[in-house]
Amino acid sequence: MATLPVFRWHLAPDGYATRRQLRAAGLRPGGQEVAAQLERPRRRRGPLVAYLYRVDLAKPVRPMTPARWAALAKANTARRICPECCRDAGYVIPPSLGMCSACAFPDNAPEGASWNSSPTSVR
Repeated sequence: MATLPVFRWHLAPDGYATRRQLRAAGLRPGGQEVAAQLERPRRRRGPLVAYLYRVDLAKPVRPMTPARWAALAKANTARRICPECCRDAGYVIPPSLGMCSACAFPDNAPEGASWNSSPTSVR
């Protein structure tokens, strides 16, 4: 196994880019292996490492098809549905709670709110 060339922070030669830099240019690594790495020294811990890919071997980003847009919209909608009350929360439900804030904290719900009464979820 060959060792990777290591460059200091901000001193990588032209022709190398990180994943984010490739994406900003409309490219993707395209299956190539990591070509080099950047290291940024830190005082009390190990260095920060960023992996670099060759720009000349990068491929263009695959375009979003209508089916991909539909799948993405469906996934984002599913993240907004509370599993407890089966309502659209109006925001992405945090994974730490696993339910909308009204179900997670029923004492803070406004009086007379429909979700504040006994749960009648359809599971």
